[in-house]
Amino acid sequence: MEKEKQKETSSDSSIAEPSSFKLLLSCPSALSPSQVSVSFSDAYDRIPHSDVTLENSVSEIWEQKSVQNKSLFNGHKFRYGGHLLHTGDGSDDEPHVCLHLGLTDYRTFVGTNLSPLWERFLVPSVDDSVLCQHTSSPLGNGAVVETIDNKILVLQRSYNVGEFPGYFVFPGGHPEPQEIGITSHQYVKESTESVNIKVSREMFDSIVREVVEEIGVPALSLSIPAFIGISRRNLNVRPTAFFFIKCNLDSNEVQQFYYSALDGYESTQLYTVPLTELENMASRMPGCHQGGFALYKLMVDTRKIT
Repeated sequence: MEKEKQKETSSDSSIAEPSSFKLLLSCPSALSPSQVSVSFSDAYDRIPHSDVTLENSVSEIWEQKSVQNKSLFNGHKFRYGGHLLHTGDGSDDEPHVCLHLGLTDYRTFVGTNLSPLWERFLVPSVDDSVLCQHTSSPLGNGAVVETIDNKILVLQRSYNVGEFPGYFVFPGGHPEPQEIGITSHQYVKESTESVNIKVSREMFDSIVREVVEEIGVPALSLSIPAFIGISRRNLNVRPTAFFFIKCNLDSNEVQQFYYSALDGYESTQLYTVPLTELENMASRMPGCHQGGFALYKLMVDTRKIT
């Protein structure tokens, strides 16, 4: 299992290229829910920047965006604050990862990660949690869904969405704190262990919801998601957790369900493609989703070896 893998680029300015990415965590053995836990704590929340002017820009940018778009909603998100990986010492010792998650919101995401000043929020460090300590860094999710006839599901984003209109992406979105009753740290009244279990479960439940809502397939047609790692788009330092899911429908059946997808407006077309074609489409994906494809390939290659 590889803890970190950086995609090589030929340009020193690759950090701002939409297609560049870094693999923060690679789990090619594909981890089950029992192999993934969460430590949810305010210790993993964003640290405000010491530059008062820069910090004030977070609110200013949100106010500007809110005036331009009255439909903006400031929902809570889980913040990625790092992870702890146990690779397994013996043949009977399974790998396990603990995700370190804090709490953030969409307003802070818009004002830091998506800000024109986003690079100024970064702290020079090889430690990703230090590098991004002043950014919102909400943890997104994505699913590489494989049909029963061995096709992968890829969406083309609508031209009306805010980020990367027209790009190819895997289905996904975000795990939602509100789904499990979390609105702030101080209002979490359950035991720490109970909350961590709930958040961990939401990591897996949320990606199934996203696939159902964006593709339209029944939840019962999907396997239990397997966690394959975390990719971070270098542009805006945006992290995304990726999962592998098997669907017991064939590609034609999936296409029929797509026409009635709840969140179908977010995309203009669904493609069901073999791995060879996916290789070509990946170059037209945002960096975080290119990273998701890289994680999937690592999983496929590992299964070939074993």
